[in-house]
Amino acid sequence: MAGFIPLGDASRGPRRSTVITVLLIAANVFVFFLELQGGTPFIRHWSAIPVRITHGHRSITLLTALFMHAGWMHIIGNMIYLWAFGPEIEDAMGSARFLFFYLAGGLISMMAQVVADPLSSIPVLGASGAIASVMGAFIVTFPRDRIRTVLFFLIFFRVTYIPAALLIGFWFVMQVLNFGSVAEVRTGGVAYLAHIAGFLFGAIFARALVDKRRLMYRSVGY
Repeated sequence: MAGFIPLGDASRGPRRSTVITVLLIAANVFVFFLELQGGTPFIRHWSAIPVRITHGHRSITLLTALFMHAGWMHIIGNMIYLWAFGPEIEDAMGSARFLFFYLAGGLISMMAQVVADPLSSIPVLGASGAIASVMGAFIVTFPRDRIRTVLFFLIFFRVTYIPAALLIGFWFVMQVLNFGSVAEVRTGGVAYLAHIAGFLFGAIFARALVDKRRLMYRSVGY
């Protein structure tokens, strides 16, 4: 097993409070514990089920599903990525704009998944699409920043620094390739289309929301 884990931006640090990123992580963790208590009935009630939504029912689940996860590894992985890329984008946009951007990216990603398979009865859930929009914003806002990253292969690992454009670009290419290989699978799994839609939304609309006055960051080295 090989892969990478982003730890954060080593080229700069947020100069202002990034309370929304922290609150989003807290909200995801809180809802996950509600899932553990409520079990399958809770998950099916609050997750986005395409066939239900396309028939005009439970549209609110497009939002609630953004705070739900399928298991421990799902939420841990998502929160690591949100913590790695969220603070700098929140700092660049401001907290209110960042919250709007995050939720909008998540809703776009959910709707893309529903439109792609409108008759599916498989629950769609997770913050991945919203976080993908943050990554899309990061790659166009701070492409040259170096991301402190753990590379691992089996039991071997090392910490290194990878340019954001390379790291996030590789991640996006993998989403596209994986979507192409599983596009016809209807038995559940990773919602790659939601990742792709969220990322493209973030990359396209980030510049409209970033406050250029906030981009005068000091370098913190690495």
